[in-house]
Amino acid sequence: MGKKEPVTTDLKINLDRVKNDVYTIGHYGYNPDDKGIYRQGFSDEDMKLRHWFRKYMEQAGLAASIDAVGNVIGRLEDPQEPNHKTLLIGSHLDSVPAGGMFDGVLGVVAGLECIRVLKENNVPLKHAVEVIGTSEEEGRFGGMLGSQALTGNLKLDWLEKAKDSSGELLRDAMARQQFHYWEAMDLARDPDKLAGFLELHIEQGPVLEAEHQQIGVVEGISGVFKWLIKLIGKPDHAGTAPMNLRSDAFMGVADFAHEISRIINEEGTEKSRLTIGQVELKPGFAHTVPGQVDFTLVGRDMSEEVMHGLANSCRKVLSAIARNHKLMFEYEEMSWLAPKYCSPEMMAILEKHSKALGYKTIVMPSGAGHDAQFFTDITPTGLLFIPSVGGVSHAPDEWSHWHDVEKGCNVLLNSVLEIVAKYSVRNSEVTF
Repeated sequence: MGKKEPVTTDLKINLDRVKNDVYTIGHYGYNPDDKGIYRQGFSDEDMKLRHWFRKYMEQAGLAASIDAVGNVIGRLEDPQEPNHKTLLIGSHLDSVPAGGMFDGVLGVVAGLECIRVLKENNVPLKHAVEVIGTSEEEGRFGGMLGSQALTGNLKLDWLEKAKDSSGELLRDAMARQQFHYWEAMDLARDPDKLAGFLELHIEQGPVLEAEHQQIGVVEGISGVFKWLIKLIGKPDHAGTAPMNLRSDAFMGVADFAHEISRIINEEGTEKSRLTIGQVELKPGFAHTVPGQVDFTLVGRDMSEEVMHGLANSCRKVLSAIARNHKLMFEYEEMSWLAPKYCSPEMMAILEKHSKALGYKTIVMPSGAGHDAQFFTDITPTGLLFIPSVGGVSHAPDEWSHWHDVEKGCNVLLNSVLEIVAKYSVRNSEVTF
């Protein structure tokens, strides 16, 4: 680190460098046909990026490594500071199929940029800083593998059985990339040695843009439940079966879809969401009355009590609809994730620096899942949003304006400085 002098300059991130990193990473898995990014967890393109990024961080002077689940980690510390903790900054590097170039990547690049600024300005550190590009956040195998491993939220049984939509086992996908799945159980960080976790992310929704806000300080991440529902009736001839004698499974899901707004009005809040995302009619023939419909229902809210109220109401409504249409109602709860809340101290730091920089700032929930939700269990956690143009994400036309990227990165940098730097920065009201 060199001589430890008080920092005497206002520090800012280098936007050109951030742009270059985002564009460079965007080439990995890029498909020119649909302009989407295909970098699913443990794919060859995913791993090519991770190995490149590790070398790239080494060139920046960081101690860099790839752990047993593919998390890429770059570390900066003062070896003369014996009692330091570690501030983690990060997000994910994998993508959904046909994804965009900002999702996850922005948070990793922003974390690296913060560390580069610290290093270039010889900022004396009281804590170490790590940037983490987490592995398999997008749930190809049904979880958020990288952050779950780091926070001790993995079970060996799940690691052995998890598979993707094609039937490929997680353990086989890991083995193909030279990882041993059982080693994931040894990656949990010691909470006593952490100073916190920070994540910068695009909003992936329309709220900031619609309300003309520049920064969102996230209060928490919505809880989520997912059901697989079956309404079973009787297939019949579409021409000969009278309308009043049918057991039409599709009519059941159609009626339920119309009830969703009422259920939310009665049992939910303005933060509640109920979504029918996938529907399959059986036998699925134009001249046959559907005898069965399989569909998914996903519910979200910031209160677990509200989630239970929504779930109970959905059960009652579906039972009544099934009786009305002479159907049998079955459902399986595929998952239930409780809401997670960011720590008040991290929220206060992020909000303070955003407002000090003159940015229009709101406190808001996150309806989407993020790596941060697992870190809330073990360390003070903060999550920061910048606007997504049109609210679009998980698509090739995902975009955030570079001036918003710069704002988010500078809020992150100032927050990192408050947590890890030993001395104050000129014109800052905070004493480090």
